[in-house]
Amino acid sequence: MKQLFTLLIAIALLSCNDHPHDHDTLTEPVLQPKTEVKKEINSRLDAWHKAAAETNFDTYFNIMTDDGVFIGTDATENWQNSDFREFSKPYFDKGKAWNFTALDRNIYLGEYQDVAWFDELLDTQMGICRGSGVLVKDSLNWKIKHYVLSIAIPNENVKEVTALKKEFDDALIKRLSQNN
Repeated sequence: MKQLFTLLIAIALLSCNDHPHDHDTLTEPVLQPKTEVKKEINSRLDAWHKAAAETNFDTYFNIMTDDGVFIGTDATENWQNSDFREFSKPYFDKGKAWNFTALDRNIYLGEYQDVAWFDELLDTQMGICRGSGVLVKDSLNWKIKHYVLSIAIPNENVKEVTALKKEFDDALIKRLSQNN
């Protein structure tokens, strides 16, 4: 009788156990076509750049996450969102932020289309720059979580640029090495 009771409990427990494959198919998110998601992200990034060009401070920063990061072209520019807001506010207030227009952009999607990363070539007041970053999807919109802006240097000019920034780089390397 004990064996029969144990067997019945085991069968009952096994029949209540979720099968991983059945569970996964029931909870798989319904994904949009990748082309539609990329179009949405592309529009969002264009709106972000347009907000800066039109010095629309609130729109610009609402497209970033609250904990977003902006890495600027200067080696010392690693801006957390609140610091970047503080730095940028006077430029936006004076009507003179920055004007970046995407020339080329590549967008990549995570498996569940809730994370994306991209790279872009930009026409800017500094000439051609490269931007790259990570976006996350909140309940409504794509938001920039991390953005990196760099000035594109042609390979044939790297030696000249390296010489031009040598003094600055040496001082920064020394300072950062002492902090480590």
